[in-house]
Amino acid sequence: MFSIEFLRQFRLGGYAIFDFAVSFLGIYLISPVLSKILFKFHLDVPRQSWLFLTLPISILVHFLVGNITPMTRDFMDIHGHFILKILILTLLVLGVKGIKIVGK
Repeated sequence: MFSIEFLRQFRLGGYAIFDFAVSFLGIYLISPVLSKILFKFHLDVPRQSWLFLTLPISILVHFLVGNITPMTRDFMDIHGHFILKILILTLLVLGVKGIKIVGK
């Protein structure tokens, strides 16, 4: 039987592929519920925006709860990892770009 540690050993650029897959799958499955909740606040957030916002939200949440993951650490590093920072900021812009304010 596979353990999570076995699945997390496969990495891309130092980050576990399994963690990415679970994060994106989780957001994909829960995005309709999240969109319905935010629709009550007059925000229309499509599933595609949720997928773009997965990594920026995860970095923010990990930072706020004090669970510093390798990606969070690399993003907060002021001396390097500029490609990661550009990627995260690009995903943030693409995710916010799809959000629309709906009328009452």
